[in-house]
Amino acid sequence: MSLHAFSELALATYCPRKLYYQQQHGWDPPDVSDRRALAFRYPELVDADDATLSALPIDLPPATYRERLATARDRVDEWSSLADPDRRDVLLTGREARGIAHKVIDGDPPIPSLVFTGTPPDEGVWTSQTVRVVAAAKALAWECQREVPRAYVEYPTHGVIRPVRLTTRRKAAYRKAVRAVESLDGPPPRLRNRAKCDPCEYADECGVRTRSLRSLLGL
Repeated sequence: MSLHAFSELALATYCPRKLYYQQQHGWDPPDVSDRRALAFRYPELVDADDATLSALPIDLPPATYRERLATARDRVDEWSSLADPDRRDVLLTGREARGIAHKVIDGDPPIPSLVFTGTPPDEGVWTSQTVRVVAAAKALAWECQREVPRAYVEYPTHGVIRPVRLTTRRKAAYRKAVRAVESLDGPPPRLRNRAKCDPCEYADECGVRTRSLRSLLGL
């Protein structure tokens, strides 16, 4: 059985048809290294002055950014470990999927963390990112041969760190994504969600809209 990339599972949750076109055409991901690097500078940034923060690729005014980072510092138990993790950019290989965890805290149990450079939702984590985090946690659990019940998602350009519990519902979303990827033998139906379609680089060749993602994944 072939292993699925974490990114494929996330994209299958967001839009299976986009994953199909990406597999057909290939994809050169944008360079977000400068934005992701912020996730390893939290202690420095939480006290940085306006001039320092304004020169960085953050997406908020400096005062708001410091306030959010300070809130994360006060609420996140593993604050120091996330800023200076035991392992970084770790390739994890599980039973079904493989990919990179940007941070791994080697505790009891170990905790993976994924860093996303976009905008967080008002609460929680975007569903496609949740699936990617579950994939990472399950792969880490497979390697360690022990349960990994939680993880972190970080949005460093917004100063936001959020815990993710591997609930039954989140695991079910992961399973549906795995099935969606494994059944991808042709272009899936197009989404009805124009908010996703309009900015897509494959919009011109995508075809006629049919079923929704929720219908395809049985959500």
